[in-house]
Amino acid sequence: MPTNRMKILHIITRMIQGGAQHVVIMTAKGQVDAGHDVTITHGPVYGPEGSYVVLAEQSGATVIELPAMHRAVRPWRDWRCIGQLRKLIRDIQPDVVHTHSSKAGILGRIAAWKEKVPCVVHTIHGLGFHDRQSMLTRRTFIRAEKIAAKRCHKIIGVSAATVREFRRRNIGKADQFTIVHAAIDIDEFEQWNETFASKVDVIKRSMGLNPDGRLIGVVARLDKLKGHNDLLDVLPGLFEKYPNLQVLFVGDGFYRKAVEGRLKWAKLQDRVVITGTVPLSVAAQLMTAMEVVALPSYQEGQPLVLAEALLCGCAIVGYDVGGVGEICINRQTGRLVKVGDKKGLAQCIDSLLSYPDERTRMVDQGRQLVYEQFGRQQMIERTLQVYEQVLPAQRDAPSDENNDASSTF
Repeated sequence: MPTNRMKILHIITRMIQGGAQHVVIMTAKGQVDAGHDVTITHGPVYGPEGSYVVLAEQSGATVIELPAMHRAVRPWRDWRCIGQLRKLIRDIQPDVVHTHSSKAGILGRIAAWKEKVPCVVHTIHGLGFHDRQSMLTRRTFIRAEKIAAKRCHKIIGVSAATVREFRRRNIGKADQFTIVHAAIDIDEFEQWNETFASKVDVIKRSMGLNPDGRLIGVVARLDKLKGHNDLLDVLPGLFEKYPNLQVLFVGDGFYRKAVEGRLKWAKLQDRVVITGTVPLSVAAQLMTAMEVVALPSYQEGQPLVLAEALLCGCAIVGYDVGGVGEICINRQTGRLVKVGDKKGLAQCIDSLLSYPDERTRMVDQGRQLVYEQFGRQQMIERTLQVYEQVLPAQRDAPSDENNDASSTF
């Protein structure tokens, strides 16, 4: 662990209940515990996904809301946000600015580079560009990422897949990238699993479900890209084979009304339950009651929910996108399906429901993988090491060397 006390500023777009946000909070807490002075700044929290602001405050970091930081692209407001970030950086005088998420990553790196922050780091939690966007939108995000990559020292990918995609798009230089797997609190999930495993019937009843029924689910915000519709498309066949099968959609989001409308149209309200936003402990409780967690998502960085599901004793199925395949290794730790292959999705869920011994084998192997690669302390230490790699080089460099690119923006 580094011995020099650092001032660290984390910048993220929204402090909603999400995987990237939880990683930022976990990282910040670890850095505070290691003796560093840590600040987290974020934009206004709005929408149905739920807030992690209180959890961020409990990390020991100083938490600051930045009014002009919004997810939507608004050039005038974005320029104002850069100004607010520059002022915050001047006030704090951080040794490190660490940005997270696409929007905050672009604006935060520009601001930090202009203010000559000694160490500017960005983490790719997920891709701001993808094939389901319009060509203009996708090209705009890729161009912005190329500009921002010239204004930081290191880029952390939470999975090898995210790094490969950035390099495929010629974003950044090869020596800028490093991989630090996002992590979960393994001890916490193990404790929850031990507590809840004997209470499955009670958990199901609490959700209005048949305690004797079989249960699968999706644990993700209700977003069009998370693939809830794909699972809904294949449920009729699964319901026919498994008459007592029930489904939980754990989470909330702007796409909820569309999903509810489809459930009503298909008369599936009694078979598919939407929980809304729940605390992480409740999500773990619900996963303990499931046999399979599916993630038919069209866009992911590194979906920690799959690692969490494994620790809750739940088999996993996912589309082969982003870092999904680094947790859900086909036929070893789960079942991996080609993106958009709904027939394959149904077959894999069916297989896991039909063969409990095979399901148990994959969960056991998956747990071992999580223990080895996705622990919180490993992530915290590797992140601090990235900072320490940059800072000595910048201290020894000429005073204007790390700002050559800033004059071109």
